[in-house]
Amino acid sequence: MRPLPTPRKAPRQARSQHMVEQILQATARILEERGYAGMNTNAVAARAGVSVGSVYQYFPNKDSLITALHERHGAQMYAAIDAILDGEAPRTLREHLAAMVHAWLVAHQVEPELHKVLEKEFPFFDAPSQDSAADNNSFQRILRLLERHKDDIGQPDPDLATWMLLRMMESLVHAAVMDAPPRFAGADIERGIVDALEGFLRAGSGGQGALA
Repeated sequence: MRPLPTPRKAPRQARSQHMVEQILQATARILEERGYAGMNTNAVAARAGVSVGSVYQYFPNKDSLITALHERHGAQMYAAIDAILDGEAPRTLREHLAAMVHAWLVAHQVEPELHKVLEKEFPFFDAPSQDSAADNNSFQRILRLLERHKDDIGQPDPDLATWMLLRMMESLVHAAVMDAPPRFAGADIERGIVDALEGFLRAGSGGQGALA
C-alpha cells in the first residue's frame, strides 16, 4: 500500500495557519462543486485568494490537500468528543453516549456534502487510526470513561470495547448522515445509535441495557 500523500510542512504562525485554512476551505468547496476531476492546485489558489506558490509551499499536490481535509475532519470529530468529556455535569453511561452521538451528528451536518465526497470517493486518503494523534487521544479518553463506568459494562476487554465503540459510532453516524432512508426520523436514528452502543457495552453485564 502506498504511503498517504502528506503536506510538506505544518503552519506555525497564526498568519500561515489562517492561509492554510483558507486553502483547505477552498479545496472543500471545489470538491463539492466539481469533484476530484475538476479540482487542481490552480483552482484552489484562485478560490483561496493566494498564489499557487503559497499552495505548493504546504501541499505538494492535490492528493495531499484531500489527506489534509480528512485529517481536519477527524480532528473536528474528536474535538466534539473532547468537549463532551470535558463537561462538568456528571453523566450516566447512556448520557455520555447520547451526548457524543449527538455532537458527532451535529458536526457532520456542518459540511454534509464534503463529508459524502470524502467518505464515498476518497476513503483511501484517510490515515489509519493508529497514526492519528486525534484518534489516539480520543481512544484514551473513551477508555478512561469506560473504566469509570466499569460496573455498567459487560465487555471483558476495555481496550477492545473502546476500539469497537469508536468504530461503531463512526460507522453508524456516517450512515445516518449519508445514507439514511427518508422514512426514518432523525431522532429515531439517533436514539437507535445510542441503543446499539449501549447494548454492546452492557452485553454480558447482567444489566438492563438501554432500559436501565
